[in-house]
Amino acid sequence: MEFWHGFLLITGVHLLAAASPGPDFVLVTQQTLSKGRRTGLICSLGITFGLGIHVIYSVLGLATIIAHSQPLLTAIKWLGGGYLIYLGWQGIQAKPKKPAELANSAESIDARGSGAVVSLDTLANQSVLSHQNSLTKKPSSHTKNTDSAIAILRRGFFCNVFNPKAPVYFVAIFTLVLSPDIPLWQLAIYGVWMMVLQMAWFSTVVMLLSIPAIHRRFQRFEHWIDRVLGTAMTVLGLNLILRSR
Repeated sequence: MEFWHGFLLITGVHLLAAASPGPDFVLVTQQTLSKGRRTGLICSLGITFGLGIHVIYSVLGLATIIAHSQPLLTAIKWLGGGYLIYLGWQGIQAKPKKPAELANSAESIDARGSGAVVSLDTLANQSVLSHQNSLTKKPSSHTKNTDSAIAILRRGFFCNVFNPKAPVYFVAIFTLVLSPDIPLWQLAIYGVWMMVLQMAWFSTVVMLLSIPAIHRRFQRFEHWIDRVLGTAMTVLGLNLILRSR
């Protein structure tokens, strides 16, 4: 198979696979709508790194072994299902924001969208308010509601790695779609390109969902969105576990 023929084939197939609704899409949507663009992009990067794990073992020829090993697939389904239920339960427990938090969030969104210049008086007022809030709030409240980049990255990574459909998908890609006589270097390039496509797709989703006009509308119903998407992840997790029996 010629390099560019396989390249175009991989591009079309993987874009369709990435765009199909699944745990990764639900997680990125939930993270972006509830926590913003930065969190959504970091989560997307974690998903891309998770895809890299599938690419590595597939290029080495291990995807077929995993896909045809019932104990391994069952273990992956239980791990993946359990992790989705864990993420879903976190979303179900979401609580509505206070009016002051909604106002601050709306102001920050408007500032990002319009690129407005902040005056010295506004900065001074914000610093006074933040100082007063720091005196009235408990020390643990801030750390409780903010996730580190590593935690967000890990969340996306494990969501993708524990997807039991991935080994079967990569078996189809590397054995049925592509010719078995393709050299290793060519497979490696295809794998890296699939990671680029994955990141590009989810970055596009994040950028669309974080447009100020769109994001502002979701802010008031943020906790309901978390609960709905959390329920969806829980259902996906239970479905994986029940189907593994």
